[in-house]
Amino acid sequence: MHATPTSALKWLHLNLDRAAGWVAPLSLRVFLAWEFFEAGLQKWNGENWFQDIQSAFPFPFNHVPATLNWQLSMWAELLCAIALFAGLGTRLSAFILIVVTLVATATVHWPADWSTFSELARGYAISNTGYGNYKLPLIYLVALVPLLFTGAGKLSLDALIARYFRLATTLGAK
Repeated sequence: MHATPTSALKWLHLNLDRAAGWVAPLSLRVFLAWEFFEAGLQKWNGENWFQDIQSAFPFPFNHVPATLNWQLSMWAELLCAIALFAGLGTRLSAFILIVVTLVATATVHWPADWSTFSELARGYAISNTGYGNYKLPLIYLVALVPLLFTGAGKLSLDALIARYFRLATTLGAK
């Protein structure tokens, strides 16, 4: 029997669907873990420049000392990156990193002055040319949202723990 284009397409869709629960969330987790861990390491090894921008922080972070903001940001980026990589506490880690990213966007990446959407669109960039540079934080937010809503996926400690507790509950019910 010869494979038809339709049967080959059905086979492809079936196998992509089977792999989706494993590969899609894992790829997001690895990408985000790398990016946030790198940002956390830069803070770990760098000088605290938050004092220079403390007044730009949104409420309630503008009332927190700059040193504490620096520490909170650094530890959130480092620990949540490790958790994302392992797939442990993924939804909580995604939520924390969304907050960190929103604060960073409001404080550092959003254009200071804009009056038209055309001016705002100029800030959708990776480098800052005076119009903001919110493209990369937006990419992080878009990648974090699926992890927040769907979790870590099948290849994760979250899934392993859930399987253990389902098995323990099933065995306990007998």
